Amino acid sequence: MSHSSYGRMWAMAQGALENLLEDEFPQTQPRPQRDRLQAFQTLAAFYLRYLQIMRSLEAVYDQIVHPQKRRVVRHVLDGVMGRLLELKNEMVELEYSEFHYFDDMLQDFKMIPDDLEVPIPRYFLRERARALREREKMLVHILAKGGHLEQEPVSAATMSPETAVRVLQVGERARQGRLRARFMREIRTEELRAEQQNRRSPGVLAPDRAATRIQKVWRGYRQRKRTERERLEEMIFLGMLPPEQPTPSPAQQRAQQVEAIRRQKQEEHEAEYQQALVDIKETVRNVDGPEIRESLQEQIRQWFLECRDANGKFPDFPSVEDGGSASIFAQKTPEQVAAELAAREEEKEKKRKAKGKKEKKSGKERREKNKSKKGKTKGKKEKGEVEEEENGWKIGPSNFLPTVVEGAKMYREVWKRRDERHNFEQRFDAQLVREEKREEVEEEIRVQVDELMRQELKNLKLVVDREKGKKRRKGKKGNKKKKKKGKKGGKKKKKKERDLTADRTIESLYEELVLEGILIRPMTVRLSDYIGEYSYLATTLRQADVEPMPSLSDVRQLIALYAVLPLGSQYVHEKGPLIRSLLLAGPAGVGKKMLVHAVCTETGANLFNLSPANLAGKYPGRTGLQYLLHVVLKVARQLQPSVIWIGDAEKTFYKKVPKSEKEMEPKRLKKDLPKMLKSIKAEDRVLVVGTTRRPFDAELKHLCKVYRKIVMVPRPDYGSRYVLWRELLKARGAELGPALDLSSLAKVTDGYTQGHILRAVRCVLSTRRLQQQAERPLRAAEFIPALAKQDPVYKEEEETLKAWYSRTPLGKKRARAAKANEEEAETGKEKVKPGRGMKKVKDEKGKKKKKKAK
Repeated sequence: MSHSSYGRMWAMAQGALENLLEDEFPQTQPRPQRDRLQAFQTLAAFYLRYLQIMRSLEAVYDQIVHPQKRRVVRHVLDGVMGRLLELKNEMVELEYSEFHYFDDMLQDFKMIPDDLEVPIPRYFLRERARALREREKMLVHILAKGGHLEQEPVSAATMSPETAVRVLQVGERARQGRLRARFMREIRTEELRAEQQNRRSPGVLAPDRAATRIQKVWRGYRQRKRTERERLEEMIFLGMLPPEQPTPSPAQQRAQQVEAIRRQKQEEHEAEYQQALVDIKETVRNVDGPEIRESLQEQIRQWFLECRDANGKFPDFPSVEDGGSASIFAQKTPEQVAAELAAREEEKEKKRKAKGKKEKKSGKERREKNKSKKGKTKGKKEKGEVEEEENGWKIGPSNFLPTVVEGAKMYREVWKRRDERHNFEQRFDAQLVREEKREEVEEEIRVQVDELMRQELKNLKLVVDREKGKKRRKGKKGNKKKKKKGKKGGKKKKKKERDLTADRTIESLYEELVLEGILIRPMTVRLSDYIGEYSYLATTLRQADVEPMPSLSDVRQLIALYAVLPLGSQYVHEKGPLIRSLLLAGPAGVGKKMLVHAVCTETGANLFNLSPANLAGKYPGRTGLQYLLHVVLKVARQLQPSVIWIGDAEKTFYKKVPKSEKEMEPKRLKKDLPKMLKSIKAEDRVLVVGTTRRPFDAELKHLCKVYRKIVMVPRPDYGSRYVLWRELLKARGAELGPALDLSSLAKVTDGYTQGHILRAVRCVLSTRRLQQQAERPLRAAEFIPALAKQDPVYKEEEETLKAWYSRTPLGKKRARAAKANEEEAETGKEKVKPGRGMKKVKDEKGKKKKKKAK
C-alpha cells in the first residue's frame, strides 16, 4: 500500500473516533440506566467500535513513515487501548463475569468472529528489538558459562574387536546387497522395454488415424484432471475437506517486501527527525534567542511600570511555583495580576489564622455538624432528588478519554487539511519542528530572564520604596521561618525500603538469577498459536439462563486484555485498571503454561519462575527467601516488562501439606507474596501469573486475596477440537484426504485436552508413517489407540472446578445477581393479578377478626 492509502485509513479511523466521542460526550447529560441489559448493550457497542478503531490505528502506526504523524497516531492508539481496558472493566463489574459474548451484536456491526480478536501492537517488540537481541545474547552467554547449554555425554557401550568387526561386516554386506538389487532392477527394466518394442506391429498408422488416437488420449487425460480438480474444490467449498495452504503468490511476496522496506524507511526518517530536533533548536537559540530575550525583558519592565501607575507601588514578582513571568502575560491586565497576587497573600494569612481556630474546635461541634449534614441528605433522598442516580447505572470516569480527545484535536487542527503533495517521501515537517522548538527555547530563556528581572525588581524597590521594602522583608522572613518550623514538625517520616543489594549491579543480580534457574528463557510461542474456535451459542445459552462454558477464543482475548496490552505499553499500565496478579485455573493440558510463555513472547518480558518445585532447596531460611524476593523484584523493575510465574499455585496456600511434599516446603511464599504484590506500583510493569489445576486444594480466602483476577481455562469444545486436529496434523506434515474424518475425531475426543491431542498426533505421525502416506492414506482409526492410553478430563473434575469458581468473590456476586433476577421475575408473576390476591387476604383477616369477637 502507498502513503496515500495509509493516509486514507488514518482519516477513516479518526472520523470513526470523532463520531464515537460525540456519543461518549452527548450534548444532554444522559440519565442513569436501570435496565442492566440495556447498560451492557451500551458498553458492548462502545467496546466493539473502539476495537475496530484500534485495529486500523495499529496498522497505520506499523506502516506510516512520517515521524511526526507517527507520534500523533501513537498518542491516540495508546488512549484507545486504555479506553478498551476501561470498558472491559466496566462490563466485568456490571455482569460479574470475566467472559462476555457479542453474538447478537456482530450482525448489527457487520463483523465476523475474527474481528473480536484483540490486535497486539507490533511496536511492542519492534521498538525494543535491539534491547531484546542484547538480552538474548547475554542470557546465552550466562547459560553457556554455567554449563547449562552443554549437551549431556552419551554413554557408549564398549564392545570387543570381534563384535565390532562383525557389525562392520553386516553393514558392508547390506550395502553391497542394496547395490546388487539396484543393478538387477535396472537390467530387468531394460529387458522389459526391449520385449515391448519387439511386440509392436511393424505396420505404420495413417496420419489421420494417428492424430485421432493422440487426441483421444490427451482429451481423456485433460478431462480426468479437470474432474478431479472440480471435485476437490466442491469438497473444500462444502467443508468436507480442509482448504489447501497455497504458497504465497508473487503479489503477496511483493507486499511483504514493501512492508519491510517501509519499516526501514521509518528508521531512516526517525534518525533524520531526531537529528533535526537538535539542529533546529540550536539554530533557533542562536538566531531568535537574543530577540526573544529582549522582548521578554521589555514586556516585564512595561508590566512593572503599569502596576506602579495603577497601584502606586511595584508588584511582587510571581514565584517559580506560580509560573514566573508566564502567569503575567496570560491575557490579563496589570490590575488583574496585582489583584490576584494580593488575593493570594490574603488567602495565605486567612489559612494561618484558620489553622489555630480549627485546632481549638471540640469533637462535639464536629459531630453536631456531621449529624446536621446527614439530616439534610436524608431529607433530599426523601424528596426523591437522588433516587435516580443511586438506582440507575452510569458509566464511570475515564483516564484515557482526555488523551483520545487531545489526539483527535491535534489531528483535526494540524494534519486533517495539511497539504502533503510536495512531501512525497513523507519526511519531517521543518516548520512544525521550528514552532515546537521556539516554544521550548522561549521557556528556557524565560527562566533566565525571570532571575534577572527579580533582581532588577529588588533594586527598583530599594531605590524607590526603601523603607517599605525593609518592613516587608522582615515580616516575610519571620513568616517563612514560622512556616518552615511548622512544616518540619508536621511531616511524618516514611519508612524507606532497605536495599539488600545496594553494592551489586543489575548485571550481577541477573546472572545470579539465571544460574540459579529462577530467571528462565521463555519458549517462543505466539498468542495466536493458542488455537481455539469462537463459541456461537453462548448468548443463546445465557438468554436461557444457562451459563455457557467459555471458549478458547474468549480465553485468548482475556489474556491479551489483562496481560499483553498493559505489559506492552507503559502509558496504558500507569493510567489503566491496575492488575498485579492473574490466576489461570483449569485441568491439566489446556495450555496454561503456554499462555504464560505467549505473554512473554508478545511483550518481550523476562520470565521468573517462583514455583514451589523450582524453589525447593534454594535460598533456605527466612532471610534467604526475603533476599530472593528482593532481588527478583529489583531485577523485574529494572528490566521491565517482567512476568513472575508461580506454577502449581495452590501449593502455596495448601489446606494441608501432603507428607511427600513437606521437604519441598511449598508454603514458603504464603506470608511474603501479599507483601510483594502490594509493593508493585502502577509504574512497574510487573505481573504475577499463577497456574493451577487443583485450586480446590488451597485455602480459598488466601488464594483470592493474592489473585484478584481469576480466569477459568476450560477444555476445548467441538469447534476448537476440530480446528485443533486440523492445524496440528498440517503442522506435523500430514496430508488431509477424504479418508481422514476430522469431524469424527473431534466428536470422539470429547473430554480430551489440547495436550492429549498433541501427544496422540506425535505418537502416530512418525517419520516412517509420514513417508507411507502416498500408498496408505491416514485414517481416523489410527489415532484411537494413542488416545485410549490417556485419561480424559472426567465430568466430576469439571464439576468440581465449576463449584470452586462459584465460591470465588466474582462467582458469588454473579450467583447473588442471578438469584435477585429470579426473585424479581417471581414477584413480577405475582403482581399480574393483584386485585384477587388482595381480596383474599382481606377476607381471611376479616374472618379472623370476627372469630376473635365471637
